[in-house]
Amino acid sequence: MSFTSRIKIEDLINNGSILVHKDGNHGAKYPRTEEFGELGVPFLTAKLLDNSGNIDLLKAPRLAKEKAQKFTFGFVQSEDVLLSHNATVGRVAVMPQVDEPILIGTSLTHFRLDKSKILPTYLAAYFSGKDFQDQLAAVMSQTTRNQVPITSQRKLYIELPSIEIQAEIVKYIDSIDNKIRLNNKINQTLESIAQAIFKSWFIDFDPVRAKIVAKQEGNNPEFAAMCVISGKSEVELHQMAEDDFAELQATAALFPDELVESELGDVPKGWSVQKIKDFGRVICGKTPSKSIAEYYGNDIPFIKIPDMHHDVFVLDSFEKLSEKGSNSQANKILPKGSICVSCIATVGKVIITHQPSQTNQQINSIVPDLPIYTYFLYFLMGEKERLFHDLASGGSATLNMNTSTFSNVDILMPNSKIIEAYDGVVSRIFDEILHNLKLSFLLGDMRDALLPKLLSGELDVSGLDLELTHE
Repeated sequence: MSFTSRIKIEDLINNGSILVHKDGNHGAKYPRTEEFGELGVPFLTAKLLDNSGNIDLLKAPRLAKEKAQKFTFGFVQSEDVLLSHNATVGRVAVMPQVDEPILIGTSLTHFRLDKSKILPTYLAAYFSGKDFQDQLAAVMSQTTRNQVPITSQRKLYIELPSIEIQAEIVKYIDSIDNKIRLNNKINQTLESIAQAIFKSWFIDFDPVRAKIVAKQEGNNPEFAAMCVISGKSEVELHQMAEDDFAELQATAALFPDELVESELGDVPKGWSVQKIKDFGRVICGKTPSKSIAEYYGNDIPFIKIPDMHHDVFVLDSFEKLSEKGSNSQANKILPKGSICVSCIATVGKVIITHQPSQTNQQINSIVPDLPIYTYFLYFLMGEKERLFHDLASGGSATLNMNTSTFSNVDILMPNSKIIEAYDGVVSRIFDEILHNLKLSFLLGDMRDALLPKLLSGELDVSGLDLELTHE
């Protein structure tokens, strides 16, 4: 027997369970870029929420107190539930204890609750679950805009049991969510390691510069590069296993010992300036006809920009195509290992396909000529975000970087042996990232299956024993 009721958000507002349901300030009051600085009131936007319920307050820009004091709403308090509803849709967090005023922008909604009726942690858990996320996706499927405005949110439903049952449900859902958060934290660390290696080799040219300095000082250039690549001293290099030393030595030998001038500035000798299209086939996505219902199903991920705000790989998407729908535009199919870059409205988001997929027309994708290009291109496209944004800004109210412009962006091409060496190092890292993502995906499915059973009374929360450990 169910001990919950399904209630519209607007009804919860009307009966006083939700005390405040507002987003940030719009229109003329919205802060201009020049009004932000290092001091003042933190200003939260959707991109400061991650998909694990964390808020990166340290990265929040700050608005001068004189400007902030002119706002009549948009200030959040501890235990307010935040929901991202514009561009980045569906991220959820509970405001932690804070000792200063904090403002939210127009991409966030905050829910202030009567905590005798709704627990903030319960509402956040429900918002993160499949039922509510599906409701958000349904709203977005009816428009080309990646948003769920306040008025639409109030038409959505939540399942609401008694406050006692809410507390029990949160306890068990949290055990799963904590495991997912741990996996996400591990993945962030792993990706940061792969990105640091990329930046050292391909942006800062550290091995090349180490060789140049060593030559100038009369030292061994190869050993200098080996130290930079491995992070070890020369003494530690000599303590390495023979095979590991040989592999590191071979990698160091791939880097030149000279920088030369190019249209992209000083670059390693022998590296060339190429176009994005020289790395593989560039495909602009397309939306199959919405009037043909059988084109949509549960077979092929159909990637849109909201699907790109979560992880390195797309394991799932809000919407899927049927095999028939995918075959209706077979020239748009992206194989596993393709790089997708958002090019309209929200520009510069980058993800990797984990399986054959398609995208809509707001995304340009690269199908690499060689598998070893995948991770190199992933980080390289991330480094170009500012450039992509500038290229998309040309005189239009909506950012738009067309496929031709994207395809012809200049990028630096190292020799393929160096890219192959990089792939050999980071592919193991990305294998672990993908493993953790798959595990979190399965845990999310478990969570989504568990929540309705708890809400319906099918599972007795008082007798449920759920313990998860990290392997």
